[in-house]
Amino acid sequence: MPKVIYVGLDQVERAVNASPGETVMAAAVRTGVPGIIGDCGGNASCATCHVWIREEFRELVGMPEPGDLEDDMLDLGVSDRRDCSRLGCQVRITDELDGLTVDVRPQL
Repeated sequence: MPKVIYVGLDQVERAVNASPGETVMAAAVRTGVPGIIGDCGGNASCATCHVWIREEFRELVGMPEPGDLEDDMLDLGVSDRRDCSRLGCQVRITDELDGLTVDVRPQL
C-alpha cells in the first residue's frame, strides 16, 4: 500500500497509507491530516487541499501541468501558488507514488 507523507506547517511529517486511485486530499481527510480540508469534496472548486509537491515527485504527478480547471482554481484561490502547487484532490495515488511527500499550505 503506497504511503503519502504530509509535512505540516509545524514541520511534523505524517505518513498515511493510501490506496491506489485515492487522491492526496481524500487520504488526508480520511486520516485527519491537519490543514487539508477538502471543502468541495474533490471537485477542484475550493483550493482547501492545496499542497506543494516535493521536487523528486513532480514529474510523477504531472508537474507542472495541472488541468485547466485546476489551474484556474490555483490562480483564483491560492495566495501562495508556486510551480509545485497542486490541488490534492487532483493528484491520484499510484504504486509509483509510494513515499510521495507534500507540504501542507496554510488556508486563507
